[in-house]
Amino acid sequence: MKSVFIAYDQAHHEAIIDALTRLNCRGFTAFGNVQGRGSKDGEPHYGTHAWPALAQAILTMVEDHQLKPLLKRLRELDEGKPLLGLRAFVWTIEETI
Repeated sequence: MKSVFIAYDQAHHEAIIDALTRLNCRGFTAFGNVQGRGSKDGEPHYGTHAWPALAQAILTMVEDHQLKPLLKRLRELDEGKPLLGLRAFVWTIEETI
């Protein structure tokens, strides 16, 4: 099982929920509006007058076979609108209750 943390511009939200639904990644936690700045490039997402955009984040746990299709779809979203910003980070889950 893998944990996927997805940080993204709020404009991606519906497409990410759709991707999770279509790939049968049922469980997730969404973190409403979050602030951040990407490590590569792009504009900060601070929700301020100077930097009005906001980000959102989702944490989901997926079965190993779901990971590659999910990352493929997230990569397509990011490449389709690279100025918005979207990053995904993956951790191995060793145990759940």
